[in-house]
Amino acid sequence: MEEHMMILERMSQLILSAVPKAEYSSLFNDFVESEFFLIDGDSLLATCICEKSLKSGQELHFFYLVECYLMDLINKGGQFAIVFFQDAEYAYFNFPELLPLRTALILHLQHNTTIDVRTKFSGCLSQEWEIFLEDSYPYYLIVADEGLTHLQTYLFNFLITQSWAMKVNIVLSSGQTSDILRLYAYLMPSMYKNQKFFKENKEKIESAYKTLIKQLEECRTLALEFLFGNLNWKNMMEEACETISQLKQLWPEGSDIRRVLCVTSCSLSLRMYHHFLENRKKTTSDEKTNIQEEESNCLALQEMEDLCKLHCLSVVFLLHLPLSQRACARVITSHWTKNIHTFLEMKKWCEYFILSNINICEFWNLNLIHLSDLSDELLLKNIAFYYENENAEGLHSNLGDAIMKDYEHLWNTVSKLIRKFAVGKPFPLRTTKLSFLEKNPSPIKDTSKEKIPNLGFISMSCEVVDKFVGNLLKDLPFLKSDDPIVTSLVKQKEFNELLHWHSHRPLSDDYDRTKCQFDEKSRDPHYLRSVQKYHVFQRFYGNSLESVSSKVVVTQAVKPKNNFSAPKNKKAHETKAEIITRENKKRLFAKEEQKEEKKWSVLSFSIEEEMKENLNSGIKNLEEFLKSCKSNSVKFRVEMVALTACLKAWKEHCRGETTKDLNIAVQMMRRIHSLMEKYPELLREADQQLIAKCLKYLGFDELASSLYPTQVARDDVKKTDKYSIGIGPVRFQLQYMGHYLIRDERKDPDPRVQDFIPDTWQRELLDVVDNNESAVIVAPTSSGKTYASYYCMEKVLKESNEGVVVYVAPTKALVNQVAATVQNRFTKNLPNGEALCGVFTRDYRHDALNCQVLITVPACFEILLLAPHRQTWVKRIRYVIFDEVHCLGGEIGAEVWEHLLVMIRCPFLALSATISNPEHLTEWLQSVKHYWKQEDNTMGKNTAFKRNAGCYANSPKDYFQIKESYKVRLVLYGERYNDLEKHICSIKHHDIYFDHFHPCAALTTDHVSNILAIFVLLKSNGFPSDLTLSPRETIQLYDTMFQFWESWPRAQELDPEKFIHFKNKIVVKKLDARKYEESLKAEFTSWIKNGHTEEAKMVLRNLSPESVSSSENMIRMFPLLVEKLRQMEKLPALFFLFSLRDVEQTAQWVRRFLKQKQERQRPPEADKEAHDMINKLRKVQKSIEKQKTMYEKKQKIPRKMDQRLIIHEAEHNNLLKILKKNLEIPQECTYANQKAIDTETLQMVFDRVKFSRKGAVLKALAGRGIGYHHSSLSFKEKQLVEILFRKGFIRVVTATGTLALGVNMPCKSVVFAQNSIYLDALNYRQMSGRAGRRGQDLLGDVYFFDIPLPKIEKLIKSNVPELKGQFPLGITLVLRLMLLASKGDDPEDAKAKVLSVLKHSLLSFKKPRVMETLKLYFLFSLQFLVKQGYLDQEGKPVGFAGLVSHLHYHEPSNLVFVSFLVKGLFHNLCQPTRKGSKHFSQDVMEKLVLVLANLFGRRLLPAKFRDSTVTFYQSKVFLDDLPEDFNDALHEYNMDITKDFASFLLNVARLADMKQEYELPLSKTNFTGKECEDSELVSHLMNCKEGRVAISPFVCLSGNSDGDLLQPNTPNHAILRTIGINHAQAPVLWSQIFDNQGRRMPLNAYALDFYKHGSLTGLVQDNGINEGAAYQLLKDFALTIKSISVSLRELCENEDDNVVLAFEQLSDTFFEKLKAV
Repeated sequence: MEEHMMILERMSQLILSAVPKAEYSSLFNDFVESEFFLIDGDSLLATCICEKSLKSGQELHFFYLVECYLMDLINKGGQFAIVFFQDAEYAYFNFPELLPLRTALILHLQHNTTIDVRTKFSGCLSQEWEIFLEDSYPYYLIVADEGLTHLQTYLFNFLITQSWAMKVNIVLSSGQTSDILRLYAYLMPSMYKNQKFFKENKEKIESAYKTLIKQLEECRTLALEFLFGNLNWKNMMEEACETISQLKQLWPEGSDIRRVLCVTSCSLSLRMYHHFLENRKKTTSDEKTNIQEEESNCLALQEMEDLCKLHCLSVVFLLHLPLSQRACARVITSHWTKNIHTFLEMKKWCEYFILSNINICEFWNLNLIHLSDLSDELLLKNIAFYYENENAEGLHSNLGDAIMKDYEHLWNTVSKLIRKFAVGKPFPLRTTKLSFLEKNPSPIKDTSKEKIPNLGFISMSCEVVDKFVGNLLKDLPFLKSDDPIVTSLVKQKEFNELLHWHSHRPLSDDYDRTKCQFDEKSRDPHYLRSVQKYHVFQRFYGNSLESVSSKVVVTQAVKPKNNFSAPKNKKAHETKAEIITRENKKRLFAKEEQKEEKKWSVLSFSIEEEMKENLNSGIKNLEEFLKSCKSNSVKFRVEMVALTACLKAWKEHCRGETTKDLNIAVQMMRRIHSLMEKYPELLREADQQLIAKCLKYLGFDELASSLYPTQVARDDVKKTDKYSIGIGPVRFQLQYMGHYLIRDERKDPDPRVQDFIPDTWQRELLDVVDNNESAVIVAPTSSGKTYASYYCMEKVLKESNEGVVVYVAPTKALVNQVAATVQNRFTKNLPNGEALCGVFTRDYRHDALNCQVLITVPACFEILLLAPHRQTWVKRIRYVIFDEVHCLGGEIGAEVWEHLLVMIRCPFLALSATISNPEHLTEWLQSVKHYWKQEDNTMGKNTAFKRNAGCYANSPKDYFQIKESYKVRLVLYGERYNDLEKHICSIKHHDIYFDHFHPCAALTTDHVSNILAIFVLLKSNGFPSDLTLSPRETIQLYDTMFQFWESWPRAQELDPEKFIHFKNKIVVKKLDARKYEESLKAEFTSWIKNGHTEEAKMVLRNLSPESVSSSENMIRMFPLLVEKLRQMEKLPALFFLFSLRDVEQTAQWVRRFLKQKQERQRPPEADKEAHDMINKLRKVQKSIEKQKTMYEKKQKIPRKMDQRLIIHEAEHNNLLKILKKNLEIPQECTYANQKAIDTETLQMVFDRVKFSRKGAVLKALAGRGIGYHHSSLSFKEKQLVEILFRKGFIRVVTATGTLALGVNMPCKSVVFAQNSIYLDALNYRQMSGRAGRRGQDLLGDVYFFDIPLPKIEKLIKSNVPELKGQFPLGITLVLRLMLLASKGDDPEDAKAKVLSVLKHSLLSFKKPRVMETLKLYFLFSLQFLVKQGYLDQEGKPVGFAGLVSHLHYHEPSNLVFVSFLVKGLFHNLCQPTRKGSKHFSQDVMEKLVLVLANLFGRRLLPAKFRDSTVTFYQSKVFLDDLPEDFNDALHEYNMDITKDFASFLLNVARLADMKQEYELPLSKTNFTGKECEDSELVSHLMNCKEGRVAISPFVCLSGNSDGDLLQPNTPNHAILRTIGINHAQAPVLWSQIFDNQGRRMPLNAYALDFYKHGSLTGLVQDNGINEGAAYQLLKDFALTIKSISVSLRELCENEDDNVVLAFEQLSDTFFEKLKAV
């Protein structure tokens, strides 16, 4: 092995180097549609066996741990398989007790669960495993980074390295945490360098692996030789089979696995022990030593028989006792004596051999349900203790009839199976005196001390509490008013230094503190100029988003609305004024028409000439003219000219060419479409004749004669054969004109909309707004759903100057974009100090509360809604628009969206492109509106008037006629405007090729189970709803179906030329094509339903492309991909990657590629020429300056000199021109479109980022037409990329998913250039939706580059996951709600809002049990807040409640911070350098940062990283523990909370579903049953009934009780699982965190390290954080310090308080350091 240590070490180092960079992220992305992944079974076993609550030998508890974990994955939508490698078994030969456990685990998962368990792979380097990975392509593999021994760790390392080589990512099994919707873990992606490492060292790795396995095999041989002598592995397997076969003869009727294993393993191990003793006799007699001495070391057979009897009795207990009884067993703490270890080991080996051969029982009725409960070591010890101590001392407890009978049956079977020698009778159980257990002063664990006191509740008199939890209060224990806990509340202990602090003083909120971009009141001219500049830029930015002219809004009285859906009676009495208006309009139109006719007559000649030269570019110009033209008669003439030109071009083309360019035919047919559909009333006979002639020339004779029946001139007919395109008209239109097909759009304008004619569903939205209703709107990206929100804004702006619309967007990028659009769309004359549009984000705000349209992010809107003193403003809100409302299911801040939706009283619009259960969401929102209706009725404020009278004292009278509506409509629309086609990029011979990907190909293989699963899907629901085909893909499907089923009965009927909806139609429309697609899909589904699956499989197989995986470094090929797309005219394009580093790197690579290309093309002497030119320029410049100074001296200029100056200046300009040309970037070496934007505007955009962090880089990239976009850029930097991309200057942008959330950046193509956990069904739809610009592209292209085929298939076919609720409450939220309830401007309204939040969580909707849990959690929160001194008994905030709620982003750190402050710890720490000084030493500052980093900068690192031998250059990397006094205070705080939380758990426990608690969560194996009452022994052993209330009965089997819930880091599964509460909901902050294997996970010291060295590079190098992410983290940390510093200053009236000064000093220093980077 020595020679292989080197490669093993290198593998370890490779893995260790990846550990600190591991990304801690959610394994299932925001919207739970999981990737297929794998779990290494041995890692699962190693992780669960190390769980600290598990005692050795407690098999059922172990299985419970495994099933809880797997069940959690399944509940979160996980799709996975578990792999147990055969070679991995070798790692356990030194732990025989784990061998049967591992085997039982595999059998249990295979037989009792539906999980896919793979055991056929010998090892991770085998060929089969490699093939399996290629076929199934799992996204990641969950594996342990450390085994139970160093040899097992090596095996795991091989697996990790090999997976990386196969492009499979690694997720560490340790350090995982879970909440209601997600599982977080460390993800180590497969990088190119890892793949390269494996490739280069493949032989060494394989050789080392073989040697390691060989060494492990030797261990096995030695272990067996010691126990079984001359019987080797094969012999033992045969012995086991023999024993099972004998038992089958004894029990032909079959049996249960527990009985079978018990009797077979006892008989086999006794036989082997007998054999073992015989062997020893032989060897010892040879050596002639004293035999008696020898035997005292080695126990007699009879003693082992006693042990086996006890084991049989313990198994009978398992068979007869329900779990509820076993959970109360007393706990024996003694260990087994050393001298029985040999026999115990032997017995475990025998169990393993029996279980390994259990498959020979195939035809025997063997019940395997209880594989999870084969033995219970603590129960065995309990029985052993009774017989060797209590029974020996005279205690005789009877066994009970049933147990006795069963025990006798088992023991008699054991004696029948052992034929070689006789064993004793069943009774007495003990015939020998030997102790099996070591003597121990306190052998029985005393659990009475561990009982949790049920603390009782402090009574509260508060309306909100009574209304929300009144129904529960009667059942809860309350403390008397003289109880010490209650009396101690009155004496609020505060540190004496805090006497001059006004802790209850109301703090300024986040709104006041957010940087105000402009001081609204300032009159400083310099300042006013910057405001003006800002507004000019916003309008420019808005204009880049959409070319809509600005509209002046005037306040109008509210009129009763017209019903726009009703037909209009035109002839109704027209007033005189209306007649005049109509006549004027007519005149104006005629004038316009004349102008357009003139314009056409000027342009027509040049366009016609161009069409002769180059048809395509001529048609392009012609279409440009058509876009700007309004007159139908002019348009008609233009189209006729184009048709004639096309016909001419087609004739000429067909005369000369043998292969036909169908592009001309397509253009001709497009003109025919246009004429027939748009101007049928203008067609005269001659025109129809021309169209018929064109159709005839294309070979569409039937259509021609249906249009114009008379014969076309004879001579033409003969010739038309050579002009015919050779395919039918329908097929031609579907195959070649798919994206040009005419969409069905309404022709009747809607008076409410000026710019376009809205579709029916858009009109429904306008009706919703007109009726003041609410709506959930689900429609695809770029379908035009946002129009409704602008209509809504306009409506509110027209109603009055007071009403407010709030637009809630998920990201700051989207906020900026919407704000610019609003400022560009609307202008309005408002009274002084009022603004039309305002913005409020965490970074800045302006005009937020004095505007009529507020654009904000959810968290900021929540701050305003919860601020007690902002309620007057809140009442002004007329409408709220939620954009991208599916963020309700997101990872970050999802609960905030929930709070907003339930707190607003006004109507709302909730927009999203992708929700799969919108009905459920709408129903929930309707229930909220129903609540508000009741509230309004109760308050007797039925009209908006009464509620808001105070706000609108001076509004127009009509304003109050608005009727409140409580209806929530659901508006669904599924059709995209343009088709999307998908392509796969593959690399062959160092070049990139594109294969079209037919969407049906996604339905081929379903790697999770087998091909049938997809057929089950098609059988039940048909095709996935949004799996649409483009017309050419529909034709392709028909042709393939026709090809693979020769006798297909409906082939004729579904032939495109014969299809009923296409019959005799000259123009095939988009809708007709859609009907054809639906018919084909329905037919294909019926094939499967009617048993033609073979044909269906063939069709799907034929449609799917070849799977191509390349060993190239794909990211390096990226520039080539971009270049290819440029050649195909597929730019502008967005390239989605998911790592910040790669987004920046790929953009730089593309730039470098273009630069190198330019250098290669540049003539060799060009540089020299440029150099010479610059020198010449300098000289000319000098002489010009010289002459100018001479002129200045001489007043009069001689004519000669004047001419000389003119010549010099001309020369100067000429040289400049030549130099510019020399240095110009050639067109093929840049992607920038220079014509798209003028130099001045470009400069303006560049100037805005002059001083920003990435400004210079972005400017350099933009020069080549490249940009990148991700969350770590500042908003100005993002705007640069967005504007230049939309203007068409930048044409290549690499981006992360931040761009997918609604940012308006449409493009021609979207490229997915990196696989990631974040590339899921939802993001795929959001991102691919950007392809195809409405009004510019009729077709969008989606390319997959370096994305494996199985993943592509999954993305296309999987549904968007459903929205599920989060756990909605937190301690600080409860405090903020109580603040609102007690201090709101309008108390009634405030209480109604608070109750709405409490009563309407999405998680508890229609789930009464969850509601009960939430109510109890609310009570726990109140109790906590009262005890900590933040609320009084009336629910009113006291003490530092304001500070805690202000830091609500950081629960529970905010609570810990305030507890430190109140205890005076910060005052002790913050001592100035000398008395009277206001300055603090570096040491004090570093200690302060250490404390704050432990609270607010918590980033855990994997435990494995501590083993790293890497040297750190600048950072310390691992954060030190808190200073001692802080640590003690934290411990005390944690223990107080834990006691309260445990006591709360005891109260919630009554909500548990005990039927479920007694069954395993996944296999549903049930352990309930009638308790055994007739056995005295059972009652004696199972007498610990106390302390078993809130803890899971499975966990009790290891001797745990409720008291263990008070331990730090108690695992979540210890708590009853059906109450839906776990430790994550307790506001504790453990200073030390341990992973599942019990190793400490260090905290990353990034904040303290940065404070010391001030270098971002240091954090990237040492702390393993990406630069952008590090900057973001530090910025958040700095903002937190600032927030605390400002709050402390407001609360303290002593100017010179040390703590306040220290925090101010720290805040300033930290911001300075941050500015410097």
